Amino acid sequence: MSQQKVVATNRKARHDYHIEETFEAGIVLTGTEVKSIREGRLNLKDSFARIEDGEVFLYNMHVSPYSHGNRWNHEPTRTRKLLLHRSEIRRLVGKVQQQGFTLVPLRVYFTPRGRAKVEIALARGKKLWDKRRDIAKREARREAERAIKERRYA
Repeated sequence: MSQQKVVATNRKARHDYHIEETFEAGIVLTGTEVKSIREGRLNLKDSFARIEDGEVFLYNMHVSPYSHGNRWNHEPTRTRKLLLHRSEIRRLVGKVQQQGFTLVPLRVYFTPRGRAKVEIALARGKKLWDKRRDIAKREARREAERAIKERRYA
């Protein structure tokens, strides 16, 4: 995880899902997509991954058209193939077929060698009361930190 240039994160995913397990996947991109992602013009909101015929595909990831791409530009929300080992895909197939599991992208980053990678998570959807409980825990932790800080400087 050292020296990775994080391009985009899906903060909503951690709010809406219980993250069970994460995987690092390569992503098949065109030239203008890579250039656009390097500029940080990427949005993971509402994106998800699905397994079809033994391959993993990423849907609804919006990569804005490259500013200097002219007629060779890509379609912004096209389906993109993810690159995983066959054993990882088999494990994911087994888990996703269970009730309530889905594949959600958490972040997109570049490795030190310049390869674009996607961190996908095996996740289970949260109920409304789970979200409320998480918010209450976060608020309580902030209050405790605030009280400790005030006590320290008083």
